[in-house]
Amino acid sequence: MSNKIVLAYSGGLDTTVIIPWLKENYEDCEIIACCVDVGQADNHDELREKALRTGASKVYIIDAKEEFMTDYIFPMIKANAVYEGKYLLGTSIARPLIAKKFVDVAMAEGASSICHGATGKGNDQIRFELTIKAFAPWLKVIAPWRIWDIKSREDAMEFLEQRGIEVPMKKEDSYSRDENLWHLSHEGLELEDPGQEPNYRRLLQLSVCPEDAPDTPEYVEIEFVQGIPTKLNGEELPPVTLMETLNKIGGRNGVGIADIVENRVVGMKSRGVYETPGGTILYAAHKELESLTIDRQTEVYKANVGLELAELIYTGEWFTPLREALSAFVEKTQDVVTGTVRLKLYKGNVIPAGIKSPYSLHNMEISSFTTGDLYDHKDAEGFINLLGLPLTVRAMMNRDLEENKKESDV
Repeated sequence: MSNKIVLAYSGGLDTTVIIPWLKENYEDCEIIACCVDVGQADNHDELREKALRTGASKVYIIDAKEEFMTDYIFPMIKANAVYEGKYLLGTSIARPLIAKKFVDVAMAEGASSICHGATGKGNDQIRFELTIKAFAPWLKVIAPWRIWDIKSREDAMEFLEQRGIEVPMKKEDSYSRDENLWHLSHEGLELEDPGQEPNYRRLLQLSVCPEDAPDTPEYVEIEFVQGIPTKLNGEELPPVTLMETLNKIGGRNGVGIADIVENRVVGMKSRGVYETPGGTILYAAHKELESLTIDRQTEVYKANVGLELAELIYTGEWFTPLREALSAFVEKTQDVVTGTVRLKLYKGNVIPAGIKSPYSLHNMEISSFTTGDLYDHKDAEGFINLLGLPLTVRAMMNRDLEENKKESDV
């Protein structure tokens, strides 16, 4: 049997520990480090050298930024998928893609196992392993946090210090962070106490605090074609560049900072701070455009689909028949989601400032307070009578019951 182990490698604390730990606990194993670049700010050369120095035999660094935007982020935007009303699913949406790349490497290398650094308390173990099951359920999964004696980040730092390996972070700044093109998350340290306000000036990396944002609003104009953002302020940009530019614009205006206590899949609540500057702008713009172009029935039904998709994304069920079917429905709704949205950004706020679309369902001749030929006010009376018929029948029944009760009491 192959002794090759593909390690989901980030160069952070956990995966830095995992390489020597695997060497010590799995005899004659060959560790193939795999890093999937979905927009995290890593130096690839330093990452490769560090993995090799700590014991990896080979390192894969896969650039998946474009695929991340087109095949994962864009479908999520089209669905307006938001978890528990606040979380824009930045970590969740990246994990299926990352895990799929691990499987591809494992298959190409003839590996027997995939190892990840997700904790036994978190969601990522589920997202990684459900994806592995979807494509290669015969691969063994090694999850050190579920089996080793290390109990904390402090223990992990001590493990490295004892072996003379450089610790990749300072104890006073040992937040657990996840970064990609869509967002940056922060967990740990003082954030574990929901009663404590975060020190945003110390914590934030993509954004300024809203109170430190400029005193003058900044306007952005985003053009969509069938639900996909294609132009920013009149300039056509490729997906990755568009996202990076919006992150800078949103960040300098304090947009997209969310302090969330969420329900993890494993049953506990956890608290984190999320920075999603560009994503917050895109969600707001897309939702505004849909309000103009999608009919009432579809809009109401689609909102429910968005909630279901958010749940599936959060729980790691991206590669499932249900997710694919729901996404197919969403894709059809985007046929008319073409147009331009203008937004005003001001100290953390995203304010609508105009929408235009060739598919606009807003007709001023009908909706204007000025009476026109396309709408007869008299029609409303019959509509209200029919809509209210169940209420009328119920009221008549209640009246009869009360009258009968009065007669029986006499």
